[in-house]
Formats: sequence, C-alpha cells, structure tokens
Amino acid sequence: MARIENLNLSQQVTNELGKAIINGHYTAESGLPTEAKLCEEYGISRTAIREAVKMLAAKGLISSRPRQGIRVEPANTWNLYDTSVLKWLLESSPSLYVLKEFLQVRLAIEPQAAALAARRGDQAAIAEIAVALENMQAAADAPDGEIHEADLSFHTAILFASGNRFFFQLRDFIRTALNVSIQHTTPAKGSKKAIADEHFKVYQAILNGEPERAKNMMTYMIDEAMSFIEKEIAEKESQNAAK
Repeated sequence: MARIENLNLSQQVTNELGKAIINGHYTAESGLPTEAKLCEEYGISRTAIREAVKMLAAKGLISSRPRQGIRVEPANTWNLYDTSVLKWLLESSPSLYVLKEFLQVRLAIEPQAAALAARRGDQAAIAEIAVALENMQAAADAPDGEIHEADLSFHTAILFASGNRFFFQLRDFIRTALNVSIQHTTPAKGSKKAIADEHFKVYQAILNGEPERAKNMMTYMIDEAMSFIEKEIAEKESQNAAK
C-alpha cells in the first residue's frame, strides 16, 4: 500500500480502514492488524495509528483492549448516523439496500417534519424553504441546470422549520444519504421540472398552514423514491439470478 504523506494522516487512515472494514476486508473473525503492522503498512507513526483507532472505535466499527488487540465489531453495532460510516456504506456494495433502509428512516421523519413546519408557521424558516425551492425551479428551467444542491437545501430547511431540534440534528445524515439517493431517483424521475413541481406542493402546504397535506405530499415523494430503488433492486437481483 502506498505510504500516506499528506497533513491529516489519522483521518486518512481512518477513512481507508473504515472502508476496508465495511467492504469486508477486515472482519470480526480476522480483526485488524497490530498497531506495529499498520504503522509499517501505512508508513506513519504509532501516534497517528492510535488516533485513527480511537476515531474508528468512536464510530462503533472497532474496539481496542489491552492484550486483546484491535477487534472489528459486528455491523449491528456500527454508528449508522455517523456521516462517515453512512458514506462508506453508500459507497460499498450493495448500496441499494442501504438506500432502501435510509428511505424508510426518511418516511419516519420528514413527513412529520413537514407537518410540524406547517403547524408552526415560522415565516423566516419558511422563507428559507422558498429560497431552496426557487433555486430548484431555476435549475429545472435551465437546460444545464443542476438541481441537486438546491434539493438538499430544501429538505434540510424543512427539518429546521419543524422546530424540532432532534430532527434538525439529523441534517448531515439526511444530506449525506440524499447525495447518493438523488443520483438514483433523479434519472428515474426523468424531469427536473417534475421534481421541482412536487417539491412546490410540499412548500405550498407548509406555507398555507396545512399540516396533513404537507405530511401527505412529503410521504408521496419519498414513497415514489422508494419505488424507484425497489425496482432497481429487483432488476439487479434478476440479473444476478440469471448469471
């Protein structure tokens, strides 16, 4: 493996080891190599390796105990709300199954957030949703317009407008997974204008103080994304079965 020479050595090692664990290169059965071996493999100091081990332990991927070495923890202990862990999972294979689980989480959170935003009627917060929507509409009208970032801003603005601090603290988790999810669902939808129009319906319900309609419109959008992902999963499973 090439030696790591850039400034933030610990973070780079954390990133490489995290991906290796999630991709199954290191397992609960095999564990990680010793600190000395990792130092040799990456060409960095033991201090940097120990810092990387601490970061991975904080994410739930490993545990380190005296005389027991570095143990890889089972997947059900990983902190999936950690944006790095989520990103590594989404970059792994099969990421579509992770996306399906993510959409199930969104269904539990975002429709309720939209309803709360409509009920609260915080005009300053709703104005931020409007800005994101206007950017989406502008991108949809432009031949080469990029709707992606405005779409992310729309959803995080609704989390903020809900007034629920727990919802808003999920914004990085939502943005990280949406970054990948949109890459699958936008081509399936086929029209940027159709995407912007659906988001407008959510915004309009929030602006008009219609909690139930806001909830239903958000549920519809996420359900539709779920159907695209489930179709893609079914196609891949069919292809694999035919091999």
